[in-house]
Amino acid sequence: MLKYSHLKLSVKSLPAFLIALMFWCWSGIASAVLEIQITEGVEGEIPVAIVPFGIADGQGNIEPGLPGPEIPRKISDIISSDLARTGRFSQIPEQDFLEHPNHGGEVNFENWRALGVENLVVGRVRSSGKGNYVVQFQLFDIYRRSGGGPIGLDYKIKQIAGYNLPIKANEIRQIAHYISDIIYEKLTGQRGAFSTQIAYITSSGRSTSAKHSLQVADSDGHNPFTILQSENPIMSPAWSPDAKSLAYVSFEGGKSAIYVQEIETGVRRLISSKKGVNGAPAWSPDGKRLAIARSHRGNTEIHVIDITSRKDLRITRNSAIDTEPVWAPDGHSLVFTSDRSGRPQIYRINISGGRATRLTFEGNYNSRARFSPDGKSLAMVHGTDSGFKIAVLELETNILQELTSAGLDESPSFAPNGGMILYATEYRNKGVLAAVSFDGRARHRLLLQEGDVREPAWAPFSDN
Repeated sequence: MLKYSHLKLSVKSLPAFLIALMFWCWSGIASAVLEIQITEGVEGEIPVAIVPFGIADGQGNIEPGLPGPEIPRKISDIISSDLARTGRFSQIPEQDFLEHPNHGGEVNFENWRALGVENLVVGRVRSSGKGNYVVQFQLFDIYRRSGGGPIGLDYKIKQIAGYNLPIKANEIRQIAHYISDIIYEKLTGQRGAFSTQIAYITSSGRSTSAKHSLQVADSDGHNPFTILQSENPIMSPAWSPDAKSLAYVSFEGGKSAIYVQEIETGVRRLISSKKGVNGAPAWSPDGKRLAIARSHRGNTEIHVIDITSRKDLRITRNSAIDTEPVWAPDGHSLVFTSDRSGRPQIYRINISGGRATRLTFEGNYNSRARFSPDGKSLAMVHGTDSGFKIAVLELETNILQELTSAGLDESPSFAPNGGMILYATEYRNKGVLAAVSFDGRARHRLLLQEGDVREPAWAPFSDN
């Protein structure tokens, strides 16, 4: 993917009431790699061993020095990190290994059974010339055999997956994430999301000297690049369904405006800049429309804008503030935040309009809802007397489960496979990103070396 520092803005005037009405404003810019800290894992999950990948010559023989020991080791380290973040795997420490095979033919499977390993990953890298490589990896189920009959001399361990993958030197992280996706799907039955991307806002400085940046990075925070830089706030990044564009709010020119920007080319289009609030863009599942919050007629209401024709369809009509729309996966309804009951709560309304139905009743504050990919649950910011947490509401049963406890958690965003929820929080007086598994049992934190990070948005699968 091409990486651009697309736009730099320098506008200092900004009406404070526009920010106060709908948004939280954070200070900043930073483009350093996000550091990952595993803060809570899960005991008793799938035992797996990932042997550090080795080096092979063109005939498949191990030959130290080709193509360089750092390349295979980096691949296996990335795979280990990917799987660890999910909390679904119990990885055997390398210091416990009785051997370090790089191919199935070198494996003594009894050694791995003795360690309690159920699944084994081995691999190696060879040069294919001109800075290109081939990565070979194999995934084995130690206790599953191929063929019939009892365990004996003819017993063959089941190879679950095995690939030879050609790559260039600058594609090491991509191929490692791809291998992680394969392993994750083979062992859990659920598609892996390691090869996807995230968007987020970074900020540094304060008041009139603040710098803001819209960043895109790999799902683990590596390979960040800048989409937009500005001296004024940037907010509410939202991915298009094909993961090729971002919609966002920018306050350049001293007022809020919604733009859609292509990731690879940097080309952007102005979608809405009417007087008052233009905010909280959300893509329709077909990628043809944006639901937004707009106040050009006085009150903040939910509107749907056709991206091509700019046709404007007003959805809500209420004296309260209606904002933060999000589409149901089937495209027939919207969920949004409204204070029509006296405090912010979550409501649902048909895209054709009509009466909105209140969905949340627990807690005194619920906002920023996001649908799970299967449409069965909503992640949201859930406020109680103990602070703001990330919670999930099961729509069929109306059961609400709190997933976090920091007290300053916000902006939840589902991974495209529904397994994790990315969100913003505070850590040591600094804005950081964190992730929690859908069941709340596994957590990790992503830290920048400097600056604050807010408003994460996890991209959908790029083949959607």
